[in-house]
Amino acid sequence: MKKVLLAVLAVTALATASFAGDFGLGLKIGGGQNDPKDLKEAFDYFGGELTKSPAMASIEGLYEWNISGEELSEIGSANKMGLRFGLDVYGQNKYERLATKVTENTVAIPVSLYYKRDGGIKSASFYIGGGVTALYTFMDITTADDLDNTKIFPHVMAGVEYRFSKLFALGLDFKYNINAKNEKDDVIISDRSGLQGALAARFYF
Repeated sequence: MKKVLLAVLAVTALATASFAGDFGLGLKIGGGQNDPKDLKEAFDYFGGELTKSPAMASIEGLYEWNISGEELSEIGSANKMGLRFGLDVYGQNKYERLATKVTENTVAIPVSLYYKRDGGIKSASFYIGGGVTALYTFMDITTADDLDNTKIFPHVMAGVEYRFSKLFALGLDFKYNINAKNEKDDVIISDRSGLQGALAARFYF
């Protein structure tokens, strides 16, 4: 996976040096699949209190450059390639019973390359792509050693956005994490595999 990530970065670095394009900033809020399997097993066996959160909030930087095709007023080509770097913060999972308290905190850095069919201003645009995600989980345990680990896995994504002006758009983003189970010492400390969805606000400049 590390080689794939380096290859993506190298290709996009060369591409951005060769083509004109736009930078952007995205803010997202949404949720997705969340399966804290070992915490659920502890709850089922011992009882206590289990709190799960499917929520997710993100900030991302993006760069889109024009490729050949139909030209649109103010925004360049209708066909674009794009690169996104993000920071995803997931909702906290928590298990408590007597003196035992376990909290799971998870963040991720996705890097994505995508194709976008740009509909222009006051119109819908569509995109599809994929990339790799580095997911880090820290599990704080009051009655045992803490656990933390980083998992790198692929993802695919697609979405739609409506561009209200040259500077602002709202969209819906969907991403599928492939094999995002994060394990340490035979403990599943987080599992964010599966589908995620988010409402996105994007600012272009």
